[in-house]
Amino acid sequence: MKVVIAEKPDQAMKLAAPFSFRKRDGYIEVGKCELFPNGAYFTWAVGHICELLSPEEYDKAWKRWTLEALPLIPDKFQYKVTKSKTKQFFMIRDLVKRPEVKEIIHAGDAGREGELIIRTILQTARISKPMKRLWISSLTENAVREGFRNLLGEEDTRNLYFEAYSRACADWLIGMNASRVYTILLKQRGISDVFSAGRVQTPTLALVVKREKEIESFVSKPFWEVVATFSMNGKEYEGKWHKDGESRLENPELAQKIAAFCYEKNAEITEAQTERKEFQPPQLFNLSALQATANRAFKFSPKKTLDLAQSLYTKGYISYPRSDSSFVTKEEASNFSDILEKLSQQNAYKSYFPTPVASILQNKRYVNEKKVTDHYAVIPTEQVPDVAKLSGDEQKIYDLIAKRLIAAHYKAAIFDYTTITTLVDGRATFLSKGKQQIQEGWRKVLFSEGTKDEDDEKLLPSLQNGEKGQVCDVQVKEGKTQPPKRYTEGQLITLMKTAGRHLDNEELEKVLMKTEGLGTEATRAGIITMLKDRKYLEVTKNQVYATDKGKVLIEAIGNKILASPEMTAKWEQRLAEIGEGNASAASFMEQVKKLSAKIIEDAVQMSAQWTFSGIDTGAIEQTKSKASLGKKVGSCKLCGENVVDKGDFYGCSHYAKTKCSFTVSKKILGKKLSVTNVKKLLETGKTDVIKGFKKGEKTFDARLEWKDNKIQFLFDK
Repeated sequence: MKVVIAEKPDQAMKLAAPFSFRKRDGYIEVGKCELFPNGAYFTWAVGHICELLSPEEYDKAWKRWTLEALPLIPDKFQYKVTKSKTKQFFMIRDLVKRPEVKEIIHAGDAGREGELIIRTILQTARISKPMKRLWISSLTENAVREGFRNLLGEEDTRNLYFEAYSRACADWLIGMNASRVYTILLKQRGISDVFSAGRVQTPTLALVVKREKEIESFVSKPFWEVVATFSMNGKEYEGKWHKDGESRLENPELAQKIAAFCYEKNAEITEAQTERKEFQPPQLFNLSALQATANRAFKFSPKKTLDLAQSLYTKGYISYPRSDSSFVTKEEASNFSDILEKLSQQNAYKSYFPTPVASILQNKRYVNEKKVTDHYAVIPTEQVPDVAKLSGDEQKIYDLIAKRLIAAHYKAAIFDYTTITTLVDGRATFLSKGKQQIQEGWRKVLFSEGTKDEDDEKLLPSLQNGEKGQVCDVQVKEGKTQPPKRYTEGQLITLMKTAGRHLDNEELEKVLMKTEGLGTEATRAGIITMLKDRKYLEVTKNQVYATDKGKVLIEAIGNKILASPEMTAKWEQRLAEIGEGNASAASFMEQVKKLSAKIIEDAVQMSAQWTFSGIDTGAIEQTKSKASLGKKVGSCKLCGENVVDKGDFYGCSHYAKTKCSFTVSKKILGKKLSVTNVKKLLETGKTDVIKGFKKGEKTFDARLEWKDNKIQFLFDK
């Protein structure tokens, strides 16, 4: 008899579904059948049932947070059973230990974390029975049966376990030591909060803080552009004044002079160039691309997209979502005709069929076995649902995935890009740019995917070199240089994938095919969620902001290795080599131990230079606890009684008696107010300048002032 151990309960149910079974308490009993001649028990983990010991469980002296104890380096890493999951741990252990059980089938997710979860349970339970590995990328009945027919040997995926175990232990070392050293040193500077730091989360935070600094230091400058409307034989179009490749003028008087000179003057087209460009259909989705697209189209957070995709996978509708590949093998591609046939029966997709391209089996843009890693691209399975009956959000994610596959069976989109050079009175040069769609191609399917056209050029009339006409209107348009835009969560996922490098579209596409970057497909959404939970990041209208707490940590670390995207990208590369059997896990861990000591050394060295100028460190202390509730912060501006901390706001202590309505919110336009500034407001009627109030996508700096019996913004001249 065999025991099949899945990663989650719902996955165990899908694995047992093709067979005759009975539900039991904590497991499923499958009867005798072709694949299980003696029957089988199907049971499950509940995610990570086991966790690494905490520092004090290795050494009681490590319970106290002191610099002298650092770095914390256990002699040997050990796991324990998570208290809330003890019952299921013992269920797995007792099932596997039954005398009739002769073999274990490891059925965790086909990736390094799935490998770690199941093997750690068995090691913690001290079980050493023979084991095989189920490795599938789909939970359809056909895929499940095929997977059980072609089980891998335990040794085939053992290196993946070493990779995952090395990652877990190394992250413990970096996280525990970095978090403690910065928390201790910052507390010495009067900033009393717990500062969590880590190998992936900290470089990710550094990318956002860097963008925040770019925005804060940006000085907007006005500029003027001269826009003329031309009439050429009854055909009208606009052009923008250019000189030496620049259209913006810093002098408004000069702009007006150019406009005045050009008004109603003769004009001639001196150059008309047209370039034809073909755009191939987008590649199939990997998880990062799916998360970025769903964020752009629906403003879904990366975690929400992953959760929805995981749900669709568990139901058998899509392939394994945590994939870093955009390619499929010929085996998967051979099923596309069946999948497309089923999609064509759905009302949502009927209009896209028949597809112009019958098969992409020979197209290496999509079918390339050399570029398929652990899993192939995220695609619909042959188990096509009634799309109209999916939940609203699941429907949106499934629709993106299905349309990507349909679009791959369409021809290129073709555009003509035209550049017209117009000379006014032989002296002033104007440029006009436009485009014309020649072939719609795949855009018929994906036009509404949430993407914007790469070019904003308008459609131009048919114009020829040498045509003559005149300027019928000319205007001077004023504008302002704009600061860099904040990242959306979808852009941040892509940025993590590229390890913070600035790449053009072609380079970006190449990097997105690789595993390098901050974190993995499976962990990036969790890292962003963690940064939000730990109050380092805030997301407002899909714009990612760094909080003062986040700014303090990155300012404290400075340019040291802990905040380096390149360091963690190389780390992921080395872990991948361990998973492939091409690098030593022991050697890697020795390097990590040295790195832990270096991080502590860097922190102590940098702490002598800390100033945190421009960061409201007082606001950070509000994340500590609820111990300040009821504490007096000043006198009421309306009645003179005490103003006290009431949780989310400060309010008059006499509200119950007199109904005094005086309150000060702890957060105004996305900005937390420090206790220090609230006290100043109550004592002097004004705060210090507070940076980073948010209004829409814009931020501004201002004081708060008590005036006309209300709190108002006060802007320094």
